[in-house]
Amino acid sequence: MNTCDSCGNSYDKAFQITVGGTTYNFDCFECAIHKLAPVCAHCGNRIIGHGIEASGKFYCCAHCSKQQGIQGAIDRVA
Repeated sequence: MNTCDSCGNSYDKAFQITVGGTTYNFDCFECAIHKLAPVCAHCGNRIIGHGIEASGKFYCCAHCSKQQGIQGAIDRVA
């Protein structure tokens, strides 16, 4: 059994994700998100969708990026 790198649970159905040459073990997607998903530079939410990257920072949405002074970001085309 593999041990989850996020919560420490040993689980026979754990899975692995490799990022940048480092392999992690997880027992669920929630733990994988907690360990690997970037955090919004404005509100602190975990970004599990596309998000927005600007000036070397990640944002969960256009609103958060605008609050930090990023111009031109939109969540969708009207």
